[in-house]
Amino acid sequence: MNYSEVAKQILEAIGGEENIDSAAHCATRLRLVLKDNDKADKSKVEDIKAVKGAFINSGQFQIIIGQGTVNKVYAELTKETGVSEVSTSEAKKEAMKNLNPLQRFARMLSNIFVPIIPAIVASGLLMGLLGMANRFNWVDPSSSLFTLLNMFSNAAFIFLPVIIAFSAAKEFGANPYLAAALGGILIHPALQNAWTMGEGIEKTLDLFGMQIGMVGYQGTVLPILLAVWVMGYIERGLRKVVPNALDIILTPFITILVTGFVSLIAIGPVMRLVGDGISAAILFTYDTAGILAGLIFGGLYSSIVITGMHHSFHAIEAGLLSKYGVNFLLPIWSMANVAQGGAALAVYFKTKNTKMKAIALPAATSCFLGITEAAIFGVNLRLVKPFIAAAIGGALGGAYLVLTKVGMVGLGVTGIPGATIVESGSLVNYIIGFLIAFGGAFAATWMIGFKEDK
Repeated sequence: MNYSEVAKQILEAIGGEENIDSAAHCATRLRLVLKDNDKADKSKVEDIKAVKGAFINSGQFQIIIGQGTVNKVYAELTKETGVSEVSTSEAKKEAMKNLNPLQRFARMLSNIFVPIIPAIVASGLLMGLLGMANRFNWVDPSSSLFTLLNMFSNAAFIFLPVIIAFSAAKEFGANPYLAAALGGILIHPALQNAWTMGEGIEKTLDLFGMQIGMVGYQGTVLPILLAVWVMGYIERGLRKVVPNALDIILTPFITILVTGFVSLIAIGPVMRLVGDGISAAILFTYDTAGILAGLIFGGLYSSIVITGMHHSFHAIEAGLLSKYGVNFLLPIWSMANVAQGGAALAVYFKTKNTKMKAIALPAATSCFLGITEAAIFGVNLRLVKPFIAAAIGGALGGAYLVLTKVGMVGLGVTGIPGATIVESGSLVNYIIGFLIAFGGAFAATWMIGFKEDK
């Protein structure tokens, strides 16, 4: 492949060098912030042989090229244009300027949660492995190995506030190490375990005439998010007034002292109530709407993925795990992802376009592993009708999982890997839902058909 030629073709299709504000890349995509998206010819970009798809998301013009290849094309693009290389995070900040307030909020949550998903996924998979080992008697529950696996699997939920605090600090312009210390304060062993709150607050602290509940925030999300946001303002405000000679001593000390105090007496209790309210509302909808909830959630999830707002669901899912010990939303999202694979596979067998076949098969395969962007943007949404068919499959699979009460014990893992974190006793129904979502999307795509570009 001539990477220089590919870069030149992309440059011409997006409106030239003068239309680029910033350029970056991730593992598979070029991420371009353009001055005017209307000057970019999306169809022309997609006609380039090396390109698997293109779309605009979160203020960025994103071009799917593939692992390894994208690095080389990006290097040639920066050579051709003279555009200075920027990090993905800097490109995201540039892109944020083009978003409305709701999109900015969703993108903010995405920027906080996406970096920590590997840790949470690893913990979830370990928890799933532990559950399967227990279910099939692979490991003696009284053994040291079982104890060790249990310790590993519970680490990320127990220490979730510390992990979130560190990631959120980068987004809120605060010191990440101070934020991690603040997260440690909120889960200190001297505080009552968050999962025993159903029995009431056992111990309070009388401070300046105020009764402070000695309550920990293990596994919670909203309290630490708001606490770090407040900490950022306090820290930046102090740096403006504290003399430089004393800054390294006074600023961190006062920041932690004030934020920790405010978090324990106000932010924590209020945000816990808000989080519990959101979780309860979702649970109420899940229980009362039943199959209808599965149809709606499973059918619409992929449409939400297009906006990038699906990353904000991690906060809700973490709240469900903390409150109820089960994540009943993730299995539904899994069905939507699998359905995208079913639709893309139907396109592979039905299309006569050689390039579309080359994109559709690997895109469908990646959906079964929980990665849907190539299928959504490179195949199904591009042809429109397969995307609708995938929504039908996702709705059917989601409805079945709600009907059979399938839940998961972790975050971030869908498709085939998601089977490892399915609750004990629900694996068979998860597999049946998987087949319903896949088969429904495949059949709907085959029957509805699609119109291809000449």
